[in-house]
Amino acid sequence: MSNDDKPAARPRIPRNPDNDYTDEAAAQRREFVQQQTGAGLAHVGRYSFEPSALPGNIENFTGVAQVPIGIAGPLRINGEHAQGDFYVPLATTEGTLVASYNRGMRLLTECGGVKTTVVEDHMQRAPVFVLEDALQARQFGQWVDEHFAGIKAAAEATTRVGKLQHIGQYAVGPLRYLRFNYSTGDAAGQNMCGKATLAACEWIEHHYPTPLRYILSGNIDTDKKHSQINTLLTRGKRVVAEAVLRKDILKRIMGVDSRDLLWARQISTAGAFMAGSSNNGAHAANGLTAMFIATGQDVANVAESHAAITYVQLLDNGDYYWSITLTSLIVASYGGGTGLPTQKECLEMLGCYGQGKAARFAEICAGVVLAGETSLASAVLHGDWVTSHDKLGRNRP
Repeated sequence: MSNDDKPAARPRIPRNPDNDYTDEAAAQRREFVQQQTGAGLAHVGRYSFEPSALPGNIENFTGVAQVPIGIAGPLRINGEHAQGDFYVPLATTEGTLVASYNRGMRLLTECGGVKTTVVEDHMQRAPVFVLEDALQARQFGQWVDEHFAGIKAAAEATTRVGKLQHIGQYAVGPLRYLRFNYSTGDAAGQNMCGKATLAACEWIEHHYPTPLRYILSGNIDTDKKHSQINTLLTRGKRVVAEAVLRKDILKRIMGVDSRDLLWARQISTAGAFMAGSSNNGAHAANGLTAMFIATGQDVANVAESHAAITYVQLLDNGDYYWSITLTSLIVASYGGGTGLPTQKECLEMLGCYGQGKAARFAEICAGVVLAGETSLASAVLHGDWVTSHDKLGRNRP
């Protein structure tokens, strides 16, 4: 290739190999963006914390994305871990969202609050081992069961808080998928589980009597993707929020009758079934996303966390029992983005920052989701869904 045929040098984003987390380094990158694109980043460049706090959270730090935060509440929660009245930070750009959740919280609180329960807690990594045929794959699976203690010790040697609880096994031809299930303390735990499972696979490879091939993720852990296996077996925390809505309060606040609400629920559940939806409720992703952004959660986990099952009963006295089960809620109160200044403040608002608070935060998330379900479902039935968006959700002249 002649010099004339060489590709043009690609403009490189400025980096400082000695210390890339400074105001000066961020300013250099904003200037670079303006030179390359013509876009000014005046608002992106305004932030209130030291860039030195960011290693481990972001690369090529250039500025911030400012998302408005609104407060909804109080929401009364009667849980095992979360108890009391909570004011909830919701970061969103969708008009009506905060108002709608606020209305649902009012309903639940006036009806005595929402009861919340964490019923399961597992985080997964799922390697796949490739054998010669199905018989060898089955025999390998039996060997794994027999050597669980050694596998567990190898995995747990990599982490202070992660504990290997059990290994699920799934057979396809000569393949043996192993779904490692861990408890992860107050961290979401995906990276923790990946490191622990790699150590476990290396132990298996070293101790198994014949050579093995494996891939660290066979994709049935379904990281940041919804799946039916997570709906059935749990990923993250399985949390239930439930409440009894008094028919008189429901009518006064939402303008709907409990019998009409049941009628509409039967129809919407059939629609969700026909569509193959991961959620037969209304919009769990709305509240969860707004909470995740405000509190420093990994927002991509909404892909799994929004999966939910709504179950209701019309009681003999006309009151309405309403529950929602979040099957794959992935949240943390420690690590990741939770310690950044803005996000830490929002977690502290809920009493959920630091170790020992993840289950409390999960229960609050579930209560918020139930509040949003009651408000949106009632708005659709009452006929003020569109008009409320016209009133609060339009920012154009």
